Amino acid sequence: MKLRPSLLVVIALLIASTLMLTNCTSSPSSKEGGGGQIIGAGSTFVYPLMSRWIADYRAKQPSVQINYQSIGSGGGIQQLKKGLVDFGASDMALPDDQLKEMPALVQIAETAGPVCVTYNLKDLSQPLKLSPKTLSGIFLGTIKNWHDPSIKAENPGVNLPNQAIFVVHRSDGSGTTNIFTTYLTAVNPEWQSKVGKGLSVSWPAGLGGKGSEGVTGLVKQNPGSIGYVELSYADENKLPVAEIENKAGKFVAPTAAGTSAAIDACSSELQKDIRTPIVDPPASAPEAYPISGLTFLLVPTNPPDATKSAQTKAFISYALNDGQAITEQLHYAKLPPSLQKVDMDLLSKVKG
Repeated sequence: MKLRPSLLVVIALLIASTLMLTNCTSSPSSKEGGGGQIIGAGSTFVYPLMSRWIADYRAKQPSVQINYQSIGSGGGIQQLKKGLVDFGASDMALPDDQLKEMPALVQIAETAGPVCVTYNLKDLSQPLKLSPKTLSGIFLGTIKNWHDPSIKAENPGVNLPNQAIFVVHRSDGSGTTNIFTTYLTAVNPEWQSKVGKGLSVSWPAGLGGKGSEGVTGLVKQNPGSIGYVELSYADENKLPVAEIENKAGKFVAPTAAGTSAAIDACSSELQKDIRTPIVDPPASAPEAYPISGLTFLLVPTNPPDATKSAQTKAFISYALNDGQAITEQLHYAKLPPSLQKVDMDLLSKVKG
């Protein structure tokens, strides 16, 4: 049977279309730089900065797709443990016993920032001042009213309401919680014995909100409330932040500069172990903000996909170097050169 020329053309077009579709669908990674989409998950603390890094990096490397899921440090650690992401982000460096349960990895300090104490007291015209003892007392539930003598003594002449204190904390596993409770553990023996530190703790008082968004939402909605969040979240939600007394006896507001001073005060310890907490720095650092913490990228050293690993390393290298230029714009601290070198040495251990 002879086929008409028009039918031959249709068949030829169908064959060509099928071949093109096969070529397009057989190599999905070809559109994404050869390694597919890079997926990270974890810290909400670093999410505003991570989002900016990803956007800026995509402008330089449009073929690389990066998806970061802001699910909390605890969630990121679990996703990495299950092999579901290419990197995790945590505001708590993993101790040796927990590292044994994880794939082989390096922990790279990407930036640092202050955990600020925010509140809803509409009649205050100046920042609330809190000592370590008073702050820990509030979160222990032993200081229950804004008219408490300890709060009034630290804020002379301030119009504090005769109102119950509504404590807000994180309900999910959170590196921000780890930084905050590490600080409270360092400054208050009662907190250390009754509550302790970690991604999650058994809170003596208050109501939990999921994520930094949940905490800021509860603080905004409840007059007389107090909570803790990253400075970028407080700033975005136009919430006031307290000045916290440091070891030098100075009440210091949470700033990127105050966090940098805390890093500098702990420099020698960080050179020995990058996991060293930078909370409650010594009195020799009078400008240091005392509730500061490093945040970490958790990167497997033996990833299954060499191409994706190379792309992941390139992105992290960008974040650790060129990406540091915009950190302070978003209320994070720029890494000092000494820590950048430690980080790059750690990154070199990742295959790919």
